[in-house]
Amino acid sequence: MSNFLLTSLIASVVLTLALNLLPALFPKAAAKAERKILEGVQKTHENRVDPNTPKVRVFFPWKAMLLISVVLTVAVNLIGFVAR
Repeated sequence: MSNFLLTSLIASVVLTLALNLLPALFPKAAAKAERKILEGVQKTHENRVDPNTPKVRVFFPWKAMLLISVVLTVAVNLIGFVAR
């Protein structure tokens, strides 16, 4: 257990240092990534047909969740009843 703890602590320190030093080693990479993300957002915004529509569409399958919940509840209760 102590070997795992020591290994995870060393890995944590190494990864923290790496993630903090990588932007200093490659300064143009961060700017390039930011530019690409900004271009993607602008492209998505320009391709919207109706500007009054919401920017984010959320899919929430509440009917399926309700049906699955009822089916699983009945199944668990039946299994519990039969197991007695």
